[in-house]
Amino acid sequence: MAWTTSERMLDLRAKHPAIEVAVDTLDGWRRHISGRNASVLAFFGFLSIFPLMLAATTILGLVLKDNQELQERIINGALADIPVLGQQLQNDPASLSGSVWVLIAGLATALWSATKAFVAMQGAFDDVWEIDVDHRDAMPKQRGKAVLGLVFIGAAQIASLTISTIVKAADLPLAGRIVLAVATVAINISMLAAMLRFLTAAEPTWRDIWPGAVTAGIAYTLIQRFGTDIVMRITKNASDTYGQFAVVLGLVTWLSLLAIVTIMSAELNAALVRHREGSLDRVDPLGADANTAPAQR
Repeated sequence: MAWTTSERMLDLRAKHPAIEVAVDTLDGWRRHISGRNASVLAFFGFLSIFPLMLAATTILGLVLKDNQELQERIINGALADIPVLGQQLQNDPASLSGSVWVLIAGLATALWSATKAFVAMQGAFDDVWEIDVDHRDAMPKQRGKAVLGLVFIGAAQIASLTISTIVKAADLPLAGRIVLAVATVAINISMLAAMLRFLTAAEPTWRDIWPGAVTAGIAYTLIQRFGTDIVMRITKNASDTYGQFAVVLGLVTWLSLLAIVTIMSAELNAALVRHREGSLDRVDPLGADANTAPAQR
């Protein structure tokens, strides 16, 4: 018997709606094997981050070739939130150089690996919403949505870089940090809301996805702020033993945190929808399902 259906837990769930939703969110993570999905998402994210950064730095190197001041602002702004790679750019700004052939190779590799990451994300979201395999998007549509996911990420990064550059140029230390933090949270929430809404074969409404988007957006911001420091500590401590492999360890840790938060936010949305519609999944201790979650909105 799962702990979520023990007699004491069922009693608590019946009395407290907040506990009911929290437990169903965690139980959904178990039932949908979301831990495995988060690992797959982190893996493909790891494969895509290097070519994406290669393409991004090459573009910046070509565009900002004669603007050293703006290069430094960008490197010390949003790019600094990326563990390991951001630190390397800060230590060696000269690495921000441009080559058309490097750009072409980076974009081609990034497009392949990043679309795989977003296909994995769609599969995870479909599992969360319990979409039947035969009712999921076909491969061409999945790839199209994966490109849409890249657009969401790219727009969020451009917005972050723009706001960071404007805030630093204004030279308002305290007010600037507050504005930057609020803007970062808003950008992360918007990006996650778009992904939770469109990167699934289900049809959740905006009302359905906002709770998870807000929660994950705040968590993303905290991971960007404090997770980077934690990852750098892991990388620094591991470098003596693992050498260059410590970079892999640090990036995988960071990407795993982001993947867990992303899928858990979808689980929260699905649990809230089931609670609102009176169809929270409660498994009978004898083995029969009392209710099942709606497979498609």
